[in-house]
Amino acid sequence: MTSPLLLAVPSKGRLQENTTAFFGRAGLSLQQEGGSRDYRGTVHGLPGIEILFLSASEIVSKLASGEVHFGVTGEDLIREAVADADEKIDMLTPLGFGHANVVVAVPKGWIDASSMADLEEIAADFHAKHGRRMRVATKYVNLTRRYFAEHGIADYRIVESLGATEGAPASGTAEFIVDITTTGSTLEANALKVISDGVILSSQANLVASLMADWTDDAKTLARAFLGRISAEQAARTTRVLHVFALADRAASIGAIAQAHNATLKSAEGQTPTVLHVGSADATALASALIAAGAEHVGVSQLDYLFSADSPLFSKLEHRLHHQEASLLPRA
Repeated sequence: MTSPLLLAVPSKGRLQENTTAFFGRAGLSLQQEGGSRDYRGTVHGLPGIEILFLSASEIVSKLASGEVHFGVTGEDLIREAVADADEKIDMLTPLGFGHANVVVAVPKGWIDASSMADLEEIAADFHAKHGRRMRVATKYVNLTRRYFAEHGIADYRIVESLGATEGAPASGTAEFIVDITTTGSTLEANALKVISDGVILSSQANLVASLMADWTDDAKTLARAFLGRISAEQAARTTRVLHVFALADRAASIGAIAQAHNATLKSAEGQTPTVLHVGSADATALASALIAAGAEHVGVSQLDYLFSADSPLFSKLEHRLHHQEASLLPRA
């Protein structure tokens, strides 16, 4: 019996709901075998894939160690917990939900603090005046240290936050904070402001592949089918199909206009109608240009799925795995 391809997804809350909806749009129905109390499941129609419903921290840990092949989690958690993340995992594709920013926020009363450079000066003055370093409250210890080092700030001390980080300045346990925010309303309610260059990371949920997992031939075959469906849904969502009805003598001008709009010809020469594929953002402009060039009618439609022999997501994964395997070979 071959080992399953393991997919770790959030076990509760909006992240689980959005993850289930994302895979559902790609025709991948996640089945929780024993109901909400069961932490294992399957993908309907793709036998061989096993789902693990885990907490956010568990998903990151198992991706980093190679205990699962794929996972859905936020980039902020990956970057915080895995120092060498780019060597161990691949962020295959953002999923369009779970948006949040990790930010540096200071009290609004700090009128002279508008940038990281200002913060460096304030930290030095604070130390000279009070004989101690400024304290920054955060759950993101590693992201904070790396970002502050990039900006040459060393005169501070981290206070690890276990509760509501945004309340630390008001309670006197820290002078400023590094925290995650979605709308900024909580920062506003606590009289805090994000400094101009204080966005450490713009994060969202990602489909992540572990480069440390056991990528057997069977696992790669399952991954190709799995990622092929996701690629097909993404391609369909961002593509529009144009059926262009025009007289034969307009073919050359239609071809030139299509090329100018980065449209892909999908019908044989001389075939009626001409079929084009173009990015959704360019569809209406292209249709108008084709009418202006002499087309009689242009129909614009959307596909449910657009499958291709070459799945962009699987090709990306295969490329990373190839380089990973090559790096492990002994040098002559």
